[in-house]
Amino acid sequence: MTSPATPDAGPLDSHRPLTIVIGSDTFSPDINGAARFAERLAAGLVKRGHNVHVVAPNRAYRKAAPAIEVIEGEPMTLHRLPSVRWPPHDWLRFVWPWRTKHYARQVLDAVQPDVVHIQSHIVIGRGFTREARKRGIPVVATNHVMAENLLDFTTLPPALNRLVVKLAWADAKSTFGMTRAITTPTRNAADFLESTIDIHGVIPISCGIDKTNYTPDLTPRDANRVLFVGRLTTEKAIDVMLNAVARLDPALDVHVDIVGGGDQRKNLETLAQQLGIAGRVTFHGHASDDELRTLYSRASVFAIASIAELQSIATMEAMASGLPIVAANAVALPHLVQDGVNGYLFEPGNIDEMAARLTDVLTAAPEDRLRMQQASLDGVIVHDIGHTLDTFEALYRGEPLPD
Repeated sequence: MTSPATPDAGPLDSHRPLTIVIGSDTFSPDINGAARFAERLAAGLVKRGHNVHVVAPNRAYRKAAPAIEVIEGEPMTLHRLPSVRWPPHDWLRFVWPWRTKHYARQVLDAVQPDVVHIQSHIVIGRGFTREARKRGIPVVATNHVMAENLLDFTTLPPALNRLVVKLAWADAKSTFGMTRAITTPTRNAADFLESTIDIHGVIPISCGIDKTNYTPDLTPRDANRVLFVGRLTTEKAIDVMLNAVARLDPALDVHVDIVGGGDQRKNLETLAQQLGIAGRVTFHGHASDDELRTLYSRASVFAIASIAELQSIATMEAMASGLPIVAANAVALPHLVQDGVNGYLFEPGNIDEMAARLTDVLTAAPEDRLRMQQASLDGVIVHDIGHTLDTFEALYRGEPLPD
């Protein structure tokens, strides 16, 4: 078993602002959990006075000159690298892997950062880790990726898919072994990573949210509305949720709001029609922040059947909005949902059990519903973005971590 390498660079001055390079394979305008985390992290660091440079794919195969972009209301320098679209995916773009070291050398030589923070080991993070190590620049790595999530988009036969996963995890171990520290959003995700690639010392740090951005409504609802927010992809198991809704008592008159885009939208729309619930299911596509807050506030319950969540920012947003949660008992979701406290867990893929747990929430007595709502609000406090930023600042500087 191995642990991350520690560069020779000692602790940085805990008072001066830092120059930080964040390398991310997905960033605004992409909409997904990893991109949202990178955006909030970068904006939070800028707000604290740090000089932040973000390296991410461009929206075309051309290199853009470094430019100031406003992300989450804060100005930062973006280095957009030439990228190509991955055809099996509806939006994913990537930088040619053999070019990332070249781009890393250019950025690192120009910026001279105090620290590099990569958001995955796959492409940009891989190149920047190796070039930063040569220069003695400490690297912090955050893992948002499960290699198995890539399988929907390889278009390869099963035998080759297994080889892809094996090689991806081997490459992750090689890259992470060159870093000062490895983080993941939850303890469950850290345990998974440690056991999968035989490494130790992975630090759980919540992606964090600013709970003041959400407006809990603890009053009774005048309609039963189930809400899901996230990418419409296979691993999110939205089909399980739709099947569960179709099995609910018709007297509950349940409506479903699905927010997000993805390659499975047409399939899910067809499934809703086949199940006879199309008239009660609304696909909102991408929603603005204001629209999303409204949907959270009017929902009765947040439902997520995903089997691939390393944290789930959407679930935390739902908790900050005071919603009970019904979630699959998989990966990191049990870290957010205490069964019978702020909602319920169900066996992944078990449609009947999910339907039963949704029924439990939708038919709960007012005092029981209020108890679940308050438990969600209490449970999200530990995921405050301020604590997340404190912890990463300590990692960047090589200081002891806050409690």
